[in-house]
Amino acid sequence: QVQLVESGGGLVQAGGSLRLSCAASINYFNIRAMGWYRQAPGKQRDLVASVTNSGATNYADSVKGRFTISRDNAKNTIYLQMNSLKPEDTAVYYCNTLPQMFSWGQGTQVTVSS
Repeated sequence: QVQLVESGGGLVQAGGSLRLSCAASINYFNIRAMGWYRQAPGKQRDLVASVTNSGATNYADSVKGRFTISRDNAKNTIYLQMNSLKPEDTAVYYCNTLPQMFSWGQGTQVTVSS
């Protein structure tokens, strides 16, 4: 059973930055596309950024130019650098493969105050 452990969330003011990390329990990242997803209260879980095993990235329009996804296959870890945060970025952030294959981790809460 693969475990995905997200970390790095917190409370930040609008305009601030956070860096999220997601570590996997097995060496799986280097053969799968990975993504960061988020779920705000009362809303569905949406994909916000993805990175392929070759390093190609894609972003939701709402975060393009502000978020950067990256991966370190040697550490089985992916990252999400979030800059110029907005209150509407407030959500629980999760990582998983793309498309989603594993059980969801506990996520990491990101709260952006105005």
